[in-house]
Amino acid sequence: MSDKDVTEVVAADAAGIARAAQILESGGLVAVPTETVYGLAARADSGNAVAKIYAAKGRPDFNPLIVHVRDLEQALEIADFDERAFDLAARFWPGPLTLVLPLCDNASIASAVTAGLSTIALRQPSHPMMKALLAKLGHPLAAPSANRSEGISPTRPEHVLGSLGSEIPMVLDGGPCERGVESTIIALRAGGGWSLLRPGPITKDSLVRILGTESDDADDMIEAPGQLSRHYSPGKPVRLEAMRAEAGEFLIGFGPVRGDCNLSPAGDLKEAAARLYSCLHEAALSNKRAIAVAPVPHEGVGRAINDRLARAATPPGAGAD
Repeated sequence: MSDKDVTEVVAADAAGIARAAQILESGGLVAVPTETVYGLAARADSGNAVAKIYAAKGRPDFNPLIVHVRDLEQALEIADFDERAFDLAARFWPGPLTLVLPLCDNASIASAVTAGLSTIALRQPSHPMMKALLAKLGHPLAAPSANRSEGISPTRPEHVLGSLGSEIPMVLDGGPCERGVESTIIALRAGGGWSLLRPGPITKDSLVRILGTESDDADDMIEAPGQLSRHYSPGKPVRLEAMRAEAGEFLIGFGPVRGDCNLSPAGDLKEAAARLYSCLHEAALSNKRAIAVAPVPHEGVGRAINDRLARAATPPGAGAD
């Protein structure tokens, strides 16, 4: 896009979805709503289109992308499913669970999507507008979060605009995201093992009940988004487990710790997850020099919230999105 171009925000109605499909079919980028966060979508079968994602985000090319599929049938054209994968897809798709599975030999996926790995991360989203868009297209979509690398993930169209500016032609406006944190990512290993690569709305406890105890054979390889130590950064120092603000701090509260912005006055973890990035965006835009965050329980989706906060608090130089 040229400097004179302005990103257009378009309602996610039938006409808007049709326009988004045209841009994507032609190899362009569109920011799209999902139930988790807004994604920066491009056709996953085009190397040129996928390269635009990395360029717009300033994302390192060793960090693989999640591919969003229309349905299980489309997923089976891309990855090899075992009995566990079929079971998990039946339980949680469409929804906020991403499966890292072996890539099919003949999959029509741009190599940049997998960052050279022999596996691929797949998800079938449940957001009605994203489902309608995928149904209109003949190909799956690669779609990481629609923000600059290391930045706070977007849960509203204005967050996308604030981060990417005029880097993309269009944002499909589906309103605020329901879940508010990115999907849970698990890798299914040969021999029956599995690894939780990123906590999310589908809790580890739920997965353990289905799959058994998580295996300990994971290594330090980046297999999926959200694994690098620095991520979701508001661009200011972040202090965790804070009961009160110190001088110059914007306090993100939880429960009885009121704060300048409260994740959930009632102490509801699902509400806190949905509001997490909105509060971080508000804190980043404030005139306070630093951010403090109240304690959030490490249970259920609270584990995902604390994972994101820990990465947001990591100092510069420790990693990238």
